[in-house]
Amino acid sequence: MSYKGSVIITGGTINLGYYAALEIARAHPEYLVVISSRSDKEHAADTINKTLGQANTIYIPLDLASLQNVRQYAEDWAAKDRPPIHALLLNAGLQFPGPVSKTVDGLESTFAINHVGHALLFHLLRPHLAANARVVVTSSGTHDPAQTKNTFPHPDYISAEELAHPTTSAANPGRQRYAESKLANVLWTYALHRRLTQRAAAESGIAVTAFDPGLMPGTGLAREANPVARWVWLHILPRLIPLMRLLLSPNVHTAHESGTNLARLAVGPEGEGQGGKYFEGPKPIKTSPASYEEAKQEDLWRWTVDYLARNDEEKERFEQLK
Repeated sequence: MSYKGSVIITGGTINLGYYAALEIARAHPEYLVVISSRSDKEHAADTINKTLGQANTIYIPLDLASLQNVRQYAEDWAAKDRPPIHALLLNAGLQFPGPVSKTVDGLESTFAINHVGHALLFHLLRPHLAANARVVVTSSGTHDPAQTKNTFPHPDYISAEELAHPTTSAANPGRQRYAESKLANVLWTYALHRRLTQRAAAESGIAVTAFDPGLMPGTGLAREANPVARWVWLHILPRLIPLMRLLLSPNVHTAHESGTNLARLAVGPEGEGQGGKYFEGPKPIKTSPASYEEAKQEDLWRWTVDYLARNDEEKERFEQLK
């Protein structure tokens, strides 16, 4: 079948990403919907196709913890000559609550998966984005101390280099590193938006937004936690969502609810003309004061491009968004 366009969703095999993929495939049978994670043990693509009576969802493996794997993914995409990408959902994320963990590239794992791998994927797929494509970065309210009300360690952005190769440890290092990676998501969104609107790339109409799905008990985010915490997260807290909304925050949702919001932002009218904004569920809100600091945005952008580019030609291409 010939498709009019493509949608790529990282982390699309379970929970938030799965439901976003399901709703996008339902709304746009004319799109090729691609879900990409390290594995698809749940056979998510087949399940979506069977549920909808369609065949437009496929699975392509992607390991964001390996920059070589990300490059291979992009090379394979180009070689297949697939239809232009109308929406790129940089959604996959992990939290490592224990001691510092590092990827095969020597990067701190949380920052590597939640930011660095996604940034490389964007730059490599940039030539394949359709005119007026949307890029949606899944962040989190944990980036903003005002939103978490002291229930989560506050992010302390020193530099991108410190996030990539940490030299210090916090009282709750894993959770704090997660909050910092989510702040990096917002900083990078704003830095990319500024470049998209100020440079020749603005002619393409590409728009980038950040998205906070809210707290989603029962999802795979806690899969690296200890067994007791993981059991509570998976089996107890999902039953308490109504109570948590009342006592903790209205920004507590099921994965299906948040997946639907993400899908609407990616391909629905709700996301049209919303570049450079941060959405909490279906509505745009202000982000943390730190996220608006241009010096932090530029530090992250410069480090990311310098680290990822293999040579001067690629560095210029990444910087110019070509």
